Amino acid sequence: MKEPFSWDHYSDQPSIIRDKRLKRKMRRSALPSLIKTFLIALLVLPIAFIVTFFLPRKKITGGEFFGMGVNLNNSPSIALEMIHELGVKKLLIRIPLWEMDRLDDYIAFIKSFKDYHITVALLQDRVHISNHTLTKRHLTQIFTSFEGICNTYVIGSTINRAKWGFFSVNEYLEFYAVAYALKKESFPNLKFIGSNVIDFELHFTTHTLFNLKDIYFDALGTLLYVDRRGAPENSQMGFNLMGKINLIDALMRLSFKTANELIITETNWPIKNTAPYAPTSEHECVSEEDYSAFMVRYHLLAFATQKVACVYWHQLIAPGYGLIDNREGTMRKRSAFYAYQTMLSHLCDAQFSSYQESKNGHTLVCSTPRGTLHINWTLTSTPIYTYKA
Repeated sequence: MKEPFSWDHYSDQPSIIRDKRLKRKMRRSALPSLIKTFLIALLVLPIAFIVTFFLPRKKITGGEFFGMGVNLNNSPSIALEMIHELGVKKLLIRIPLWEMDRLDDYIAFIKSFKDYHITVALLQDRVHISNHTLTKRHLTQIFTSFEGICNTYVIGSTINRAKWGFFSVNEYLEFYAVAYALKKESFPNLKFIGSNVIDFELHFTTHTLFNLKDIYFDALGTLLYVDRRGAPENSQMGFNLMGKINLIDALMRLSFKTANELIITETNWPIKNTAPYAPTSEHECVSEEDYSAFMVRYHLLAFATQKVACVYWHQLIAPGYGLIDNREGTMRKRSAFYAYQTMLSHLCDAQFSSYQESKNGHTLVCSTPRGTLHINWTLTSTPIYTYKA
């Protein structure tokens, strides 16, 4: 990325745009799209809210539900070893479009994960948003290079944050349309995940799902962070994590622009005392103990909705938010690594049976080859996994 768009290698995300004049200029140019965004949301969201009460659960199994983000910046051999130990079989690997000179490294990295299901997340910059000819050329190169290795791609990320390069939904739809036209023309077997709005900002999601562009999402992706609200059971505008998922699912099912598959492509909590590696301020950070507890409960609640096909945890190795802290040249597995491993070992072959919330806590019941699994937890205790014949 070039200035004023630059990359923060500590938190592995774009830096805040310091050029206020540029931001004002770009936001003024995006005003027609922003007005359209709010008008569409004003019309559609009330309908989606009503629909949530009538939509049945799907059948999501544990074997397909768990996914993990892995970065090339980590040692390939160590990442492979840790993923094998963790037990997860679905991986999401980012490829920034401004790092095309490292494409061979990404190919070798992804090839090292044999027998894993790989999803590639293609990260945009302002150059590729503005230059569709360049975008088409680079996408063609990527899709051709990964033929037979990967067929699932997240097209764009965090589209409602200016530091990621987009200043309006219209800009994202035009960017996505380049990839979609290429798919129709030359790569019909690829699966594209869009629209990848971060946080619970449904006016942006709504606009991406209700438009007149010649596009289609093979799955709806969302970076459904809830870290700013603390625990996943906490509410925002009256919606806790399960309520948010139900409303996004309703929007998806009402739209003709997407298949009915909802994927959480990224989520986590930032960890205390890890600056400058934490992606937020210290105010939003949590202790390693809370990080572990919130992570497990996030997965259990999302699985209980039976409306999320997969949750990709962000991510395996990262000092500020990962399951493993790699500062000072060491690989320290946090308690969350073992909590994830335990959760996955119980739910990897589970089928949902029921979920109940009461004043005494939460109970998730699943059928497994080992018997009926009961998972009980409260907001102050770790989950207890028990089996009944």
